[in-house]
Amino acid sequence: MASKLKQLQSKAGQASQFLSKHGTAYYKQLMEQNKQYVQEPATVEKCSELSKQLFYTRLASLPSRNESFWKELDYVKNIWKNRKDMHVEQAGIAALFGLECFAWFCAGEIVGRGFTITGYHV
Repeated sequence: MASKLKQLQSKAGQASQFLSKHGTAYYKQLMEQNKQYVQEPATVEKCSELSKQLFYTRLASLPSRNESFWKELDYVKNIWKNRKDMHVEQAGIAALFGLECFAWFCAGEIVGRGFTITGYHV
C-alpha cells in the first residue's frame, strides 16, 4: 500500500511539473484559438444574458427534438412489425445498440456508486 502511495505521489509530482512548465503556453494557445467566443467586457450582466440565451435556445429546440424522437420510435415500431423480413446485419446492429445502452447503464451505475464495483468503499 505504501509503495502505491509513493507511486501516486510521484505521478502527481510529474503532472504538477508538466503543468507548471507547459500549462501557461497551452492556456495562451487555447485562448488565442478561441478568442472569437470571448465576450468583452466580461461583466456579470453579460454572463447572465448569455446564460439566459443558452437556456432559452435549448428550450426552443425541444419541439424539434421531440419530433425526432417520435420519428425514431415509429421507425423502431415499423422494424419490430416487420421483424420476419429483418436481415442478419440489421439484427446485429440492433443487438449492438442494445448492448451499448446496457453498458452505458452499467457505467452510470458504477459512477453513481462512487466508482466502486460492489458499492462498498474500502
